[in-house]
Amino acid sequence: MSIVHTEITIGAPPQRVWDTVMDPSRLRDWVTIHRALGEVSSKPLREGSTMEQTLQLHGIPFHVHWTLTEVSPPNRAQWDGRGPAHSKARIRYELSDAGDSQTRFEYTNEFTPPGGRLGTVASRVIVGAASEREANGSLARLKALVEREVVS
Repeated sequence: MSIVHTEITIGAPPQRVWDTVMDPSRLRDWVTIHRALGEVSSKPLREGSTMEQTLQLHGIPFHVHWTLTEVSPPNRAQWDGRGPAHSKARIRYELSDAGDSQTRFEYTNEFTPPGGRLGTVASRVIVGAASEREANGSLARLKALVEREVVS
């Protein structure tokens, strides 16, 4: 399993950030590897909601089926995903009030590749640095997006 954990402070209250990250139609605005959104089972999202997403990493598109397994607005959400070849992912969003109308946003991505131990080693070499770079890029885009909307 590979784990990426990153965080950022966003100049907006937690509810504003929550509304953006929990709107599947906004994924294209901030997730750097997002390519397409398929079916979303329910709006607003609630525990048990599902969505289909196409992502792209290293030029290779792949499809993930996500289930929202934990949700506690506006502070915590967990998505469990199933990808190609029995790969699995878990993404957690944790938001906390950082004072002065700011939000501390923590993002964690746990990825379990197919292929057992060999797959895990290969994943760390091939995907590891790219995953962290993309996560940081996505959070920077989220910060710019939300802060721009707060000013507007």
